[in-house]
Amino acid sequence: MPDLLRLEEFSVAFDGVTVVDRLSLSVGRGETLALVGESGSGKSVSALGAMNLLPGNASVSGGRTLVDTDLARLRHRDWQGLRGGRVGFVFQEPMTSLNPLHTVGKQIGETLRLHRGLSGRAARARVIELLTQVKLPRAEELVDAWPHQLSGGQRQRVMIAMAIANDPELLIADEPTTALDVTVQQEILALLAELRDRHGMGMLFITHDLNLVRRHADRVCVLFQGREQETGPVERVFASPQSAYTRTLLAAEPEGRPVPSVAGQSLLRADGLGVRFQRPKKLFMPRPPAFEAVRPLSLTLGRGETLGIVGESGSGKTTLAMALLRLVESHGEIHLDDTRLDTLSGGALRRMRQRVQIVFQDPYGSLSPRLPVAEIVSEGLRFHHPELAESEVRRRVADTLREVGLPADCADRYPHEFSGGQRQRIAVARAIILEPALLVLDEPTSALDRTVQKQLVSLLRDLQARRGMSYLFISHDLAVVRAMAHRIMVLKEGELIEEGECLAVLANPRSDYTRALVKAAGLAPGMR
Repeated sequence: MPDLLRLEEFSVAFDGVTVVDRLSLSVGRGETLALVGESGSGKSVSALGAMNLLPGNASVSGGRTLVDTDLARLRHRDWQGLRGGRVGFVFQEPMTSLNPLHTVGKQIGETLRLHRGLSGRAARARVIELLTQVKLPRAEELVDAWPHQLSGGQRQRVMIAMAIANDPELLIADEPTTALDVTVQQEILALLAELRDRHGMGMLFITHDLNLVRRHADRVCVLFQGREQETGPVERVFASPQSAYTRTLLAAEPEGRPVPSVAGQSLLRADGLGVRFQRPKKLFMPRPPAFEAVRPLSLTLGRGETLGIVGESGSGKTTLAMALLRLVESHGEIHLDDTRLDTLSGGALRRMRQRVQIVFQDPYGSLSPRLPVAEIVSEGLRFHHPELAESEVRRRVADTLREVGLPADCADRYPHEFSGGQRQRIAVARAIILEPALLVLDEPTSALDRTVQKQLVSLLRDLQARRGMSYLFISHDLAVVRAMAHRIMVLKEGELIEEGECLAVLANPRSDYTRALVKAAGLAPGMR
């Protein structure tokens, strides 16, 4: 198989500090090479360095070629033609990669205009075709949508559509399925495999999900602290790993069972809760009917209990959580203990938020880049408890950072100085410093590699055991849900499909939809 991309003795350093050390790899036409390793191992830096996308304080050495093109010798204007044309990119965090000031159609259309000269109706038709290829529903509507109007999974699929728009020779996919549920993961990777085979495209697939590597990659390269540990066919590496680090990765599946809850004590209850979004009215056209994002449903959550919310991207999981938190308009009753949340407003609603906190899916996007960690964690505490002395605030911040496993010296540092797993711990610290009764966790592990996921799951269980918090746990990763949740609710297109005790539902799902989720997750049928 002829090499498409080749790196030889490739190294990257920032301000003289080596972060990738003499890496050698190749990607052939029609081949998928998976690059795996923990956060900070140099996976993304290697890909960005090969494509000349690192900041000015980075130095790159070693050989790098694309077919017969010496990438080290390219001029600036040559790179502009290569990136987005011969090489497509799917980045890890779509919300930071998409321009919030432009519609989806305009952003995908831009790459078609630059590399193919398409504009107007031809470009719009091609954009709709691409959105349909990546399995986005209502492509004719979403072409005019803004990034903030899409779910995390939908934004990731927009990025994939943009990457494949010009039929690239090489696709660099940096965690392309991070924000996607398990069924859509399989659809997207099957689509990428189909495009790879049809066009002879090579794929550099960067991921922390070893289950996806096992199913969709031909070869795998394992990195640890910037150094190659081993490279070989997926079957051989997974069956007989030569490196101790590879064996650690393969053993890092979330495990254990949820902590015991307080039987019979209800904390949260919702009755007939639903969410509708009014569609925009076009000029001289009748107003379209409202979009029912969450159809009326009821739920209960006990003290110290974890309720898992699962379903495909766009199924209404996050919208349901936002409704419970009174962050989107909804109808129906919401009770927290003896308080009707749906009737609160103004100061009463603000005071209630101390008891209900949230950890968002993207910690980089939810943490202010302008504030040090100490200010981020203490912001809510200062608002709800203005009577506290500064020394007491600092003490509580230090205690909370220590409780989530962060060193004390991190208080004066900024979010960009931390790994993804550390940023998520900062987000957890910001939430629990207020000692909430309910913590909403919206895909808290989706952007983390398996070893860090396992650590975060263990941390969350320990916090729940010590503090008695209740969790509303939203995730597309059923292995993590199995390790965290007492009960589970399955949503599809805003409708409750089935619910029940977590292990029972995953072992013997009643609906075809839940069976498809379990199968796509690779969980063994009938497990307990």
